[in-house]
Amino acid sequence: MKSNSLYDVAIIGGGLAGLTMAIQCARAGYNTLLLEKEAYPFHKVCGEYISMESFDFLQGLGLPLSQWNLPLIDTLNISDVKGNLYNFNLPLGGFGISRYKLDTALYTFAQQKGVNVITQTKVNSITFHNEVFNIETTGENFTAKCAAGSFGKRSNIDVKLQRPFIQSKAAGLNNYIGVKYHIRYPQPKNIIALHNFSNGYCGISNIEDDKCCLCYLTTAASLRKSGNSIQQMEQNILMQNPHLKAIFSDAEFLYEAPLTISQISFAKKSQVQQHIIMAGDAAGMITPLCGNGMSMAMHGGKLAFDNIQQFLTGKMNRALMETQYAAQWQRQFNKRLFTGRVVQRLFGNNTTTSVFLKLMNKNAWLAQKIISSTHGTPF
Repeated sequence: MKSNSLYDVAIIGGGLAGLTMAIQCARAGYNTLLLEKEAYPFHKVCGEYISMESFDFLQGLGLPLSQWNLPLIDTLNISDVKGNLYNFNLPLGGFGISRYKLDTALYTFAQQKGVNVITQTKVNSITFHNEVFNIETTGENFTAKCAAGSFGKRSNIDVKLQRPFIQSKAAGLNNYIGVKYHIRYPQPKNIIALHNFSNGYCGISNIEDDKCCLCYLTTAASLRKSGNSIQQMEQNILMQNPHLKAIFSDAEFLYEAPLTISQISFAKKSQVQQHIIMAGDAAGMITPLCGNGMSMAMHGGKLAFDNIQQFLTGKMNRALMETQYAAQWQRQFNKRLFTGRVVQRLFGNNTTTSVFLKLMNKNAWLAQKIISSTHGTPF
């Protein structure tokens, strides 16, 4: 295996955090490597709603969002398990865009900025020795002064690093599955809807090209009870909610088969592990019902870049960079994550979901406080 030259920054994982971080690093003049196990373009399990806090940031990177005629979303509809529907305003609002379109655009832009993007390459290990990271892949080996992990919800690297959330029992906030489709359905363009069902909830919102993203989260136990059949689970559990019955019965499904991901964990994660700066879902996940994971990933990538730049310019040592980044990340996102975990426990239940939604519906100030606490400000 041959080795490459020493990079300033090596980023493992080409999702939103990794791609936006790589663009910022290259734009600042750093020799930047990005390693991604898939080949662009590709779909990902994701709700595909982005709060407006990220709009100016993405346009600042060079993406012409204003020219893409993307659906703008300002209203949240939530139904309980029985289908009772409640409406809430989204003060900040958001927009819909598929990960297929957004990630591909960022990938192209990263290459244009000079990032060395290597796809279809799995990272086997990352080790740190004598102030240099050694990265072993299925192809070449690489070295870098700084390494960032943006490898998503769960990775073989998490296992290699023996991260605590990987070693936790598969229960509680640590054993969810996600399922996603693209569909055509007459969903109002300004509305994102969350429909509860037993032990889960399903979101639907518009994206580009008059398509909708339909994505739901449930427990691994629900799938097992349905004989490990997604179709049977949808028929027997999801479609008990009349809104979901209408969607699954009437929509045009555009995938041959659903996209799925398992063993999703909302447990707490560390932002630095063995000197690797974590960003995106690798640093911590907000529950999908809060609709802000994509914005959090990009904002986290910006925080990571800011601290890496201070280290590379000699304004701080590695220990201070790591401590400061972790503190900034927690200060920015811990309240959101806490709120998300609390609300997560109230959803997907016949009784608690209904009581919670009725309470929010009668107390507009409470609804706005909860919604605002899961959103940040433009960065």
